[in-house]
Amino acid sequence: AAKNQSADAADHYSPPSSEVTSLLSKLAVLKLNGGLGTSMGCVGPKSAIEVRDEKTFMDLTVRQVQALNGAHDVDVPLLLMNSFNTDDVTERIIRKYANSGVDIVRFNQSRFPRVQTDALSLLPTEHYLRRPGSRKPAEGWYPPGHGDVFPTLKKSGLLDKLLRDGKEYLFISNIDNLGATVDVNILRHMHLAGTPFLMEVTNKTVADIKGGTLISDAQKQLRLLEIAQVPKQHVEEFKSVRKFRVFNTNSMWINLRALKTMLATRGEELLHNADLIINRKSLPSSSLGVLQLETAAGSYIRYFPGAQGVVVPRSRFLPVKTTSDLFVVRSNLYALDDRGGLVLDPRRAFATGPLVRLTGAEFARVDAFERRIESTPDIVGLEHLTVSGDVTFGRGVTLRGTVVIVANPGCHIDIPAGAVLENKVVSGDLNIMDH
Repeated sequence: AAKNQSADAADHYSPPSSEVTSLLSKLAVLKLNGGLGTSMGCVGPKSAIEVRDEKTFMDLTVRQVQALNGAHDVDVPLLLMNSFNTDDVTERIIRKYANSGVDIVRFNQSRFPRVQTDALSLLPTEHYLRRPGSRKPAEGWYPPGHGDVFPTLKKSGLLDKLLRDGKEYLFISNIDNLGATVDVNILRHMHLAGTPFLMEVTNKTVADIKGGTLISDAQKQLRLLEIAQVPKQHVEEFKSVRKFRVFNTNSMWINLRALKTMLATRGEELLHNADLIINRKSLPSSSLGVLQLETAAGSYIRYFPGAQGVVVPRSRFLPVKTTSDLFVVRSNLYALDDRGGLVLDPRRAFATGPLVRLTGAEFARVDAFERRIESTPDIVGLEHLTVSGDVTFGRGVTLRGTVVIVANPGCHIDIPAGAVLENKVVSGDLNIMDH
């Protein structure tokens, strides 16, 4: 429904260098850095996980901004929105970039109290207090989602400081999205069109059916619709690739003056009419059910008349949420360039990567994943891979087409060094047959 308010990112016009420098001098980059690496069995901020060539998400992010500034003789600052879970460690990590030439500014998002699911009341006091001698935050608190970024920019004074420093635009993205780099053409489009809020969306695949999408309300205003907000009877309709063809990449471009005006004029509405996402959890120390009320940064698009969705290529959406994603970005499918970006191998017949599913406890954690995969296979010709159970890979393995490897309970499969599997199913008894 957002078709008339979508822009096309496939504009390959190269503006003159003087125009690029002028645009970039008005830009700041913000990375959402509040998440932990617990989903992949890691301790600490997710941005500290090594992704490629012994470089972490944070290393690559700083390198990208450093290269941008160096190439155009500008001073684009890097803002990091941390949570109480990630700030202490992040502060220590970024010390090594002191001589990078990148102005790194960290700030903390809010923390909210969890409430009991059944009683809809606060937890006992002890859950909100840090245990003596523990460095872990008290379990009664939670960061309220990345939608907190806009109020926090105002409360922290950073919004006003950016404007005083001559910054007019802010590019926001997840720090684990390796494709979310500064695109001057998108920035130029935003500047020329006077767009106050621009959300990057990309075409859905079967791997993205749960991703939030853009809809248009009765007033023709764009809104973000998340799956958590969809009634159960309409969930399958929401997942339909035919009905909702694009999804939100969580990369956004914001006009800072428009943001300041919106926060000043619609503050009460933000408090009382937010698009809340109800997240049901259990306390880490017990099975006690708790509620977290969260907001998504993209939901703020509804408060910006004239906002747009811009359809971007899949190369701008390379998130690493699981070891399956890590398998892909560490492979020869991508090369790391000197600007900290990932470049798709030109031999790849498709513009997108393969669908990879490493399932089960054997591959859930990064340390287990690295023990089982001696070196990432050649997957330039791979379309789909499913691996389940006790499976290990030797060096120099090549996977092409559709490959399914399933080790049944009690069985072990060792894919030997140099093996080439093309359109094969490998079962627990090591039978290999055409797929």
